[in-house]
Amino acid sequence: MPGALYDSNPISVIPAAGRHKATVIFLHGLGQVNATWQMAFSKALTPYFPNVQWIFPQASEKRVSMNQGMLRPSWFDIWQLPPRPEEYDERGITESISAIEDLILSQIHLGVDPRRIFLMGFSQGAALALMVSLTTLNELGGVISLSGWLPHAYRRHITAAPSIPVLWCHGTDDKEIPLVYGRDAMHFIECLPGSDASKTELKVYRGLQHTINDKELEDIASFLHLQLQG
Repeated sequence: MPGALYDSNPISVIPAAGRHKATVIFLHGLGQVNATWQMAFSKALTPYFPNVQWIFPQASEKRVSMNQGMLRPSWFDIWQLPPRPEEYDERGITESISAIEDLILSQIHLGVDPRRIFLMGFSQGAALALMVSLTTLNELGGVISLSGWLPHAYRRHITAAPSIPVLWCHGTDDKEIPLVYGRDAMHFIECLPGSDASKTELKVYRGLQHTINDKELEDIASFLHLQLQG
């Protein structure tokens, strides 16, 4: 995984309390650390999914143009927020996609059915989760975007509608990644050849800024419960 993850302790894991039957891979946002999300989810989500293993990879530190070249945990470079349509760090995105694909394959090699592997991310991590899930050759269980976006320059690689469920959660008062970015991405996905509207859902949270809230966590849990019923 060249350059995409920290070399030392890059991944935090919450093991399944029972038999390991499914996996959620969560990707943090720009400048964040995986331990914060691990702590939040260990209280709000993981107790309700005893057969799910939760994996929290940590992005390596990269020079971020938006922060005058400061080193920050980042999956790829960003020039400004909200991101401009023409922004595209091809090298950083390619490395990070490869790293997450390796994580997916590691779970498959452990015997986890790819249809029971889910990608979820917040903000920049959501953008990465979407890019992976919409182009991977593995048929995943679903993808969850929290306050994310789908980079315009990457869309040329997405040629067909996803066969997996997509849950998009976004706040009305998000200034960093405005709701219009979410609506635009969902419109793009729903207009792809072979799109099934029943597999995509946009959840909008009135008054929510660039963060998550309890209702959003409830919707994530409901989505996962529904997809794991089979």
